[in-house]
Amino acid sequence: MIQRMYNWTMEKSAHPHAEFWLALVSFVEASFFPVPPHPMLGLMCLANPQKAVRYAIVCTLASVAGGVFGYSIGYFLYESVGLWLLGVLGLTDAFPPAACYLREYGAEIILIKGATPIPFKLLTITAGFIQMSFWTFLWASLASRAFSFMLVGILFRLFGAPIKKFIDKYLMWVAGAFVVAVVAGFLVVGALSGDGTKKEADKCSGATLESLSLDRK
Repeated sequence: MIQRMYNWTMEKSAHPHAEFWLALVSFVEASFFPVPPHPMLGLMCLANPQKAVRYAIVCTLASVAGGVFGYSIGYFLYESVGLWLLGVLGLTDAFPPAACYLREYGAEIILIKGATPIPFKLLTITAGFIQMSFWTFLWASLASRAFSFMLVGILFRLFGAPIKKFIDKYLMWVAGAFVVAVVAGFLVVGALSGDGTKKEADKCSGATLESLSLDRK
């Protein structure tokens, strides 16, 4: 099923209205669609490097809008829709620790997500569930999504099709270096504040749906 959805997404990259489909995939991926828009974005940038930044902006704005939709699901419809979606996406077990970490660290978790394969939809629904400040969620999502998509768009715009090989080979290393830098920052903060960070990590690793529901009440 996932493979069929992926193939369908790739086919839309050559559609006459590919930009619309790119926006749609970016929107729904932020709340429930399992296939990320990155492969489609890459193919469209490869076919038309002059529009690469435009495509990346479309991806960014549509994804943030989809994130707001996911936030709304978590905030207003968690019991009726959110739980079902998490189950369908196979994210039920990941939800309690994600909610705990998001509650403890806030925007930093969303920012880190921009350079990692953590499903964005998990964080959008979770942010709504824990009733995270909407404006904090919004600016952190915009920064995270911009990093994830604009880097690809800018590289294609500056270097054209030849940059594809570089992106395929080194982009994950660049993203990984960003994550290492952020994690190092957390370690420094943890060292300065004693063992508080470790205690929070231990608490979050053992978080359950029941404890989160009680905290929300």
